[in-house]
Amino acid sequence: MPYLDHAATTPMRDDVRSAMAPYQGDRFGNPSGVHTVARVAKNAIEEARERIAAAIGAARPLEIVFTGGGTEADNLAIAGSALFRTGGVVTPAVEHAAVLESARFARRLGSEVTVVPVDSSGVVDPEEIASAVTDQTAVVSVMTANNETGVIQPIDAIARLVRSTRGRVTIHTDAVQAFPSLPIRVTDDSPDLITVSGHKIGGPKGVGFLFVRNGTELEPVIHGGGQELGRRSGTHDVAGIVGLAVAVEAAVAEREQYVNRVGAARDRFEHDLAARIPIEVTAGGADRLVSHSHLRFPGIRAETMLVRLDLAGVAASAGAACHSGAIATSYVLAAMGIAPDVAAESVRFSFGRGDDAVSGAEAARIVAEVAGGLP
Repeated sequence: MPYLDHAATTPMRDDVRSAMAPYQGDRFGNPSGVHTVARVAKNAIEEARERIAAAIGAARPLEIVFTGGGTEADNLAIAGSALFRTGGVVTPAVEHAAVLESARFARRLGSEVTVVPVDSSGVVDPEEIASAVTDQTAVVSVMTANNETGVIQPIDAIARLVRSTRGRVTIHTDAVQAFPSLPIRVTDDSPDLITVSGHKIGGPKGVGFLFVRNGTELEPVIHGGGQELGRRSGTHDVAGIVGLAVAVEAAVAEREQYVNRVGAARDRFEHDLAARIPIEVTAGGADRLVSHSHLRFPGIRAETMLVRLDLAGVAASAGAACHSGAIATSYVLAAMGIAPDVAAESVRFSFGRGDDAVSGAEAARIVAEVAGGLP
C-alpha cells in the first residue's frame, strides 16, 4: 500500500545500513580519543566529511559541520549567526519552525526579527527580503523549498540581491526538503549556510550537517568538548555520519532519475485524482518540488481523511511532521492567506524514490475510493 509521507521521513537505503553496521559493532570507538580504536572512528568521520564536501561542491571539508539533524543545523545557523554578530534575523513567514523558533529565541536575547510576508502561493519577494535587511541584520534565512507545500523559493535571486546591497549579511537556506530533487551546490553565489538532514534522503534519523562557508562565524549553541572546531560539541554519532555520507552521495547521483520518476508519480497522482473527485491543489501554479502534492478535499476534514487513509494502508500527513503529532491549523497556509476552514480540509502527500507513474496512478485510485466513501 502507498507510503505517501516521504516529506516526513524516508526508508533507509540498504547501502546506508550496510555502511553503518561496522560502526555499530566492532568499530565502536569514540573519535575524540587518541588510541587506535578511537582513530578508526575519527578517520571514518573525516572521510565522510570529505565525501559530503565533494558531493555538494564545498571547497574545504571542514566547511561541513555535523549536527543532530536539520533542526539543530537550523538552530546553529540562525541563533549562531545572531548571537555572534549581536544582530537581527530576516526570514519569511512560511519558514520551517526550527528557523522561526530560533529567530524568536534570538529576539528574546535582544535581536531584532523581521518576518516577511509571502504571496498567495507562499513565495517571498526577493525585493521585500532585501528591503527588510538593515545594517543590524546578522542573518537572512529563506528555505529552498517549503516542507508542507513543496513551493520553491527564489533563493539564488535573494542571495544575489541581499549581497549587492548588504554584503556583510550571512545568508542561510534550509535545503532539507529540496536536496533530493534540486541541485544543491556550493558556488560563490550560493548561501553561506546550508542545512541538510539525513533521514529525508534515505539516511539515518538524528544526523545532518550544516555547510558553513569558510570565514562565516557562528556562536555555538551546544557547548562542551569543542568538537567540530568548537562549532558543535558532543560525541559524534559515527555510524550515523558514515550513513549520512552514503545517503548524500546516492541522492546526488540519482537526482535526475529521481526528478523524472517521482515527478511522473506526483503528476499522475494529481491528474487521475482530479478526474475522479473534486480536489484543489495548493499553490498549483507555483514552482513546486516534484515530490509534494498538497491537496484540499472540499467538505472533508483532514483528520477524518487521514484516519480513513490510514485504515486503507495509506500514509499521508496534514502538514509538517516536526511537531507533537497533534493536527493544528497550518501557519504556512495561514501566511498564504488560506482561510482556516479551507486549511482544515488540506492533506499533504509526498512521494519518494521508489515511486513512478504506475504507483502514482494506484495511489490516486485508493485515495479517490477513500474520499468517495466519506459522507
